[in-house]
Amino acid sequence: MSSPCARVRRVGLFGGTHGNELSGVLLVRHWQQDGAEIQRPGVQVKPFLTNPRAVERCTRYIDCDLNRVFDPESLGRPVVEDIPYEVRRAQEINHIFGPKGSDDAYDLIFDLHNTTSNMGGTIILENSRDDFTIQMVHYIKNALAPEPCPALLIEHPSLKYATTRSVAKHPVGKYQT
Repeated sequence: MSSPCARVRRVGLFGGTHGNELSGVLLVRHWQQDGAEIQRPGVQVKPFLTNPRAVERCTRYIDCDLNRVFDPESLGRPVVEDIPYEVRRAQEINHIFGPKGSDDAYDLIFDLHNTTSNMGGTIILENSRDDFTIQMVHYIKNALAPEPCPALLIEHPSLKYATTRSVAKHPVGKYQT
């Protein structure tokens, strides 16, 4: 269980994990040009376009879903000429923001997505035992009130997540319709 008092020093803001989900892409590009609104004293905040080739083509992915290849097998694959683009990109992201599961990994990654489901703004969590993330979701929900902001827990006891955000110590997905 993580400590609720753990200090967050590095935050990644991801957009474009799926190249056809443009809200996160627009926010990341905005923050890359002018990041004043996301900067906080003592915290490094890095806006990052995760799948630029898919964004350029406005397609979900090029070779495979980037949000499914952060597993040990993909992250450990040798880099060869015919490696799928998203697997290579996952390795690059893991190098910049990880390595996954290490003390050196970024403290928090928000991965911004769109959906056509009628679920409004929803926060996706993968671990109910992460005290920091639970407290952060509570803070976000209160800050947005009276607007609803449901939190969806997709935790499964025997599943290890291979999502883009899973590189961080505290992974959070944010979906917007």
